[in-house]
Amino acid sequence: MPGAGPHAPGEGERLPGEPDQPIDWLTRPLRIFAAHRLSGAVMLLAATIVALVWANSRWADSYNALLETPLSIGVGSYAISKSMLLWINDALMGIFFFVVGLEIKREFLAGALASVRKAMLPIAGAIGGMVIPAFVYVLVVGGAEGARGWGIPMATDIAFALGVLALLGDRVPISLKVFLTALAIVDDLGAILVIAVFYSEGILVGSLLAGGALIGLSIGANASGVKNPIVYFILRTLVWFAFLKSGVHATLAAVLMAFTIPAKIRLDPEALFARLAHLRESFLRLDTLPPGALLGHGQHQILEVMADSLAAATAPLQRLEHALLPVVTFLVIPIFALANAGVSVSGSFAESARHPVALGIVLGLLFGKQAGILAFSWLAVRLGLADLPSGVSWRQLHGVAVLGGIGFTMSLFIGSLAFSGTSLEPVAKVGILLGSAASALAGLTLLAFAPARSHGKTP
Repeated sequence: MPGAGPHAPGEGERLPGEPDQPIDWLTRPLRIFAAHRLSGAVMLLAATIVALVWANSRWADSYNALLETPLSIGVGSYAISKSMLLWINDALMGIFFFVVGLEIKREFLAGALASVRKAMLPIAGAIGGMVIPAFVYVLVVGGAEGARGWGIPMATDIAFALGVLALLGDRVPISLKVFLTALAIVDDLGAILVIAVFYSEGILVGSLLAGGALIGLSIGANASGVKNPIVYFILRTLVWFAFLKSGVHATLAAVLMAFTIPAKIRLDPEALFARLAHLRESFLRLDTLPPGALLGHGQHQILEVMADSLAAATAPLQRLEHALLPVVTFLVIPIFALANAGVSVSGSFAESARHPVALGIVLGLLFGKQAGILAFSWLAVRLGLADLPSGVSWRQLHGVAVLGGIGFTMSLFIGSLAFSGTSLEPVAKVGILLGSAASALAGLTLLAFAPARSHGKTP
């Protein structure tokens, strides 16, 4: 899930030489919080708590009424009318899945999934972490009512999982964090495919073909060297609309469009530094202005060229990901949690917790996830297809496998697709909350007492 990656050194801090402004007294604490590795998990947890409190307070009716408020967007007869909840789940979450797609592409091009051998362990773990939980769920629920929810315990919430991992600080090797990140990204890709294939209904071929043609146009724009993000934004919006009308869930449109975003740079680092050095010399040859004064025309032009050069040295994919990540972390995901985590914990809570659907989700997340991730990872190492990450013990890997059972965001999303508008939707939410909380506590406990060293041998 987006928003869980490491922050750049000094991110959120005032730049050297930058004068202090009165507004900094207000914004500095926010920037420091935003740069913290736990900020995303804290925002998600806070939104969940607010949703639970609101849904169980005397103002519960206002919570439900707000989510059911109709909202229409369009021109003339070309309009889409949905409830606030559906706009959040279908449109706002489209931004989330777009960033997920950007992260998936980046990891396959230059990250933990860039080489076959490096990718095999998280891929094997993710496959096991999807297959076994679904099997456990079906085993518990059977073919009775609720069987449609088999995809719910397959997901991993990377923001929460990495947030829990961050609580252990330096006791956890960086290679373990990289493994969890890569595993969750592959897990997200699997969940997206499951949503597209099994949770899409009433497919309209014409709209689907129109969406495919627009994606082809975006690929063509990439191949032609188009870098302007506005072009891709317009195409992405049109593709989202076409997929929404086609019956195939629009999350797939967001991910496919992310794959078409250019990932090449136009200026390599060596050429960039040479150009910047030349521009710096040109800037210094101009008249020196007093501190705080407006730049002269020539100085302003040089800085504009510097900015263009920096943009040419970074891929549009990375610029978009960097720009959208805060939006997803601090706006999209908290709003989604606020809208979807509200479940009544009155007398029906205990009854819901005993329901086969809730039990299937809890057992799938808590036991199915760890069994699948650990077993498939062990098998990949045993067969010589992958290596255990450097400095990671099998007990530590087991702890991370348990953290993989923190489904939450993606699980809530799949639950809303599987049981939307039925009596099983709140039941599924109860199972997701219990299973995710139990996985977080169990994983944290296991990792706190796991040995810090490993020789990478199979047990």
